[in-house]
Amino acid sequence: FVGDSTAKRQQDVNHLLDRIYDHLHYSDLKQISETFSPEADTSMYTDGGTAAHHLMEELNDHRFLEQHHWFSLFNPRQREEALMLFDVLMHCKSWECFVDNAAFFRERMNEGEFAYALYTAVIHSELGQGIVLPPLYEITPHMFTNSEIIHKAYTAKMTQTPGRFEMKFTGTKKNKEQRVAYFGEDIGLNIHHVTWHMDFPFWWKDSYGYHLDRKGELFFWAHHQLTVRFDAERLSNWLDPVDELHWERIIHEGFAPHTSYKYGGEFPARPDNVHFEDVDGVAHVRDMIIIESRIRDAIAHGYVTDNHGDNINIRNDHGIDVLGDIIESSVYSPNAQYYGALHNTAHIMLGRQGDPHGKFNMPPGVMEHFETATRDPSFFRLHKYMDNIFKEHKDSLPPYTKADIEFTGVAVEEVEIVGQLNTFFDEFEFSLGNAVDELEKVHDVAISAYVHRLNHEEFSYKILVQNNNEGDILATVRIYLCPTVDNNHIHIPLSEGHWTCIEMDKFYKQLKTGSNKIDRKSTESSVTVPDSLSLAELHEKTDQAVASGSKLDLHEYERSCGLPARLLLPKGTVNGMDFDLFVAVTNGDEDKVTDHPETDEHGGTHAQCGAHGEKYPDKKPMGYPLERSIPDERVFHDVANINVTHVKVFFKEEH
Repeated sequence: FVGDSTAKRQQDVNHLLDRIYDHLHYSDLKQISETFSPEADTSMYTDGGTAAHHLMEELNDHRFLEQHHWFSLFNPRQREEALMLFDVLMHCKSWECFVDNAAFFRERMNEGEFAYALYTAVIHSELGQGIVLPPLYEITPHMFTNSEIIHKAYTAKMTQTPGRFEMKFTGTKKNKEQRVAYFGEDIGLNIHHVTWHMDFPFWWKDSYGYHLDRKGELFFWAHHQLTVRFDAERLSNWLDPVDELHWERIIHEGFAPHTSYKYGGEFPARPDNVHFEDVDGVAHVRDMIIIESRIRDAIAHGYVTDNHGDNINIRNDHGIDVLGDIIESSVYSPNAQYYGALHNTAHIMLGRQGDPHGKFNMPPGVMEHFETATRDPSFFRLHKYMDNIFKEHKDSLPPYTKADIEFTGVAVEEVEIVGQLNTFFDEFEFSLGNAVDELEKVHDVAISAYVHRLNHEEFSYKILVQNNNEGDILATVRIYLCPTVDNNHIHIPLSEGHWTCIEMDKFYKQLKTGSNKIDRKSTESSVTVPDSLSLAELHEKTDQAVASGSKLDLHEYERSCGLPARLLLPKGTVNGMDFDLFVAVTNGDEDKVTDHPETDEHGGTHAQCGAHGEKYPDKKPMGYPLERSIPDERVFHDVANINVTHVKVFFKEEH
């Protein structure tokens, strides 16, 4: 990037996203937005300006959504508009072109559409490498905080009194679901979910520049892990596992989000015990049932039919990838006309149950935004329903034999946890500066919200591995945490519990001949990301680097896709909740997709978020070796490269 250091590019992004509902107030960007013409010099684009011309035409014809209006990615026209800008930014040859267009359209487009296009373009464009995107809960705080807090923030600004406000979880103690609200409403989890869908958007076409490797399988795996983690939190709070959704049955849990749009009123609520209704202009309930039965048919047959009428065999390791594309329904689906878009349509169906016929002109529900979807308990019911369809497919594959899972000459002698598996709640604070409007005569005051979030004490794994082969070998270490007792205190055998195992870590390690001691910290997990830097910290670090001309290196924060590190362990119980720590060491030379993977972090969170623009760094199916049915668990006890150790997770009320 000639002349555009990472620090300068980071500063531009910080400034573009600061106070997104207000006009630009940085003079350089403001001037660009007034003087730049997207169509003046088409040589700055790789497509000769086609995308910019199309966007300008639509804009000049006043076909675009106005500013100060809600935006939902599930609204086809609004999505199309956001992607027009994404298209322009992706075709920029230089950072200058990128920033000029962003500044120009920021002043003219809907704020939600602009933010979505900018976030996805920074993630996917080569020009965005090394840039850390500010946490969305500080850019659009109203999506993550309840209305009462936003109201208090306004009062604080108007009366010029700094304020720090506690955000409580939605609901009351009368609602059992309240016990696990800390998980679905965790702002870090919301960020992981929304960013995952930006990293692997359902609208992605390979013509944008590259193929998203194993996107369908990642859709299954990332959401499967959210679902089993939610069940583990329920178990920690004496609740039954979440029930799957049925189109023909009542939705028992209502949901009152207590959040508001910045513009567009309150998020709609849904009462308890609602029957699914057809949603005008979206789908009939019977359509959903028909689509589901077509997908289950394909699983029973072992093949899907593409849109040319040819059969694609899915009774193999790759089948889950095809199925994921079909069920989410991304552009990669081999036959969206026939198999529909079960996941995307279901999100809208659930979001609209408060006003299915549009009688009350309600804005979209929480399920119609990836930022807010996990707050609604029906999110997990929906994903349990889809997870069971995926399970049906996995159960149709032959179980692994001893030969499939054995790693000859390698034995896991001992696994030990260094430190205790202790969880606790602590306070997390974030700024509400962007929640309130800029007023020329009113100075900014410090306003923030704090929320109680689950966390855990750091720990590490000590794994002793014996390599009896001649010479060094590459190994893949796979670590899972499996609940062993249900909430009726009945033991869960591996043959039933394998599907509920939580992925803790996965990494490559070189093993020398003889005895190897592997030390791995919980903070190194390839499943998790650290807490995001706040916008204020990003401003401070970036402005310092720009002023001093020094290098800005924030690569450890670059990916926001990944489970928040604080949620790595489920809450557990005061007396200690029983788990099996399942450690499998497999043949790294068979698993790897690049040379020397043990020296490469693959972006740090590759387990559930892949590696940007690269192949997924593990050839084995996600969840291996626990993702297929296990009719006889002795197969796992008979191989030396798998070790199962009993552990307890303790919740500390006073920390």
